[in-house]
Amino acid sequence: MTDTAAGPAPFKIGFTLKAGSTYEAEWLTPTVYGHSAEETAKRGAELLGALKSEGLIELTSKAADYTRSQFKGSAGNPGGGSAPKRFSGGKVEPKGGRGSVAGDECLHGRALVEKPNWTALFCEGPDGEKCEPLWKQKDGSFKANK
Repeated sequence: MTDTAAGPAPFKIGFTLKAGSTYEAEWLTPTVYGHSAEETAKRGAELLGALKSEGLIELTSKAADYTRSQFKGSAGNPGGGSAPKRFSGGKVEPKGGRGSVAGDECLHGRALVEKPNWTALFCEGPDGEKCEPLWKQKDGSFKANK
């Protein structure tokens, strides 16, 4: 396809092709540019067709499987596994949207709340049983104001 316009292409399509429903599944994130909406859509269709016909989608899955099989874990996570994660508001959050802090004795679970000037973990227990909030400190840790 030949571009008829000079200069940078003003139209863009980004695709996210996920191999599974979890955060850990491999992703392909190709991007296509064009000088018109029609050109960009045609290029997108061409790219998706080429990814399939050239085997890039299958190769990505195999490469991800191989990479995962090579992971031996780290000092803090010897098994290599991790808690399920999800995206919310452009950020990765633990499954359920709850925050946790080592040594926290709250049994109800905590919800992370981020505002422009502060961040805190609030107890999700019933009224009258709520644990004290944990406020984010400058060093990134969370502590109760006592």
